[in-house]
Amino acid sequence: MTASNPTILALDFDGVICDGLIEYFEVAWRTYSQIWTPANDTPSNDLASRFYRLRPVIETGWEMPVLIKALVDGIPDEKILQQWVTITPQILLDYQIQAREIGAKLDNIRDEWIATDLDNWLSLHKFYPGVVEKIQATLTSNIQMYIVTTKEGRFVQQLLQQSGVDLPPGVIFGKEEKRPKYEILRQLKEKAEFQPVSLWFVEDRLKTLQLVQQQPDLADVQLFLADWGYNTQAERKLAEDDQGIQLISLSQFAQEFSAWY
Repeated sequence: MTASNPTILALDFDGVICDGLIEYFEVAWRTYSQIWTPANDTPSNDLASRFYRLRPVIETGWEMPVLIKALVDGIPDEKILQQWVTITPQILLDYQIQAREIGAKLDNIRDEWIATDLDNWLSLHKFYPGVVEKIQATLTSNIQMYIVTTKEGRFVQQLLQQSGVDLPPGVIFGKEEKRPKYEILRQLKEKAEFQPVSLWFVEDRLKTLQLVQQQPDLADVQLFLADWGYNTQAERKLAEDDQGIQLISLSQFAQEFSAWY
């Protein structure tokens, strides 16, 4: 029996709250250009649109410049969708570069961009319609809300503040946590103010939800796959066929919690 409201609501950020595709591509292109120094410093016309379509394969930020490298090298889109987990290590091996090296370059480029032109950086992020209003309504309720993301917490804070959302301290669990999301969900359950706990988690990566499903002590967590996020039609179909995961639309998300099922 599902509770009609959560006592704890945990939300992913990228692909659930915020659409950062334009910024992702820009920072990925700048990082790619620094590592591979292409002859032409302007991306081809279709590169961004292909990158946007393939964004669901990306698990962590360092992979974004590698995705651009794969596209520039002529690897077909469908092959990237199907075989990304084997393509990435091969590119790293071919060019004798490490993931952490790429990640450090990308973070440095992003940090410099924010330091020199914060308004421009912020302008490349868009919040999904109705999401900010839902967050604000939840913050004024008795539901505990957290953001559990692989994005740097400080970036999340800046973006939300720009949209008029001031989160209380300690509710953002970002990349700096260096822990799987299921471990953070476990911590949220253990430290819950209200009993019994009804923890709902909204995420746009099917693999992340499946990892939560593999934790026996998190079997009672209500899992939602955001169909507006960075996932594919095949992943959405898998979620629909999985009794433990609820596929949710953006219009549902903006409504009362009773409409989520």
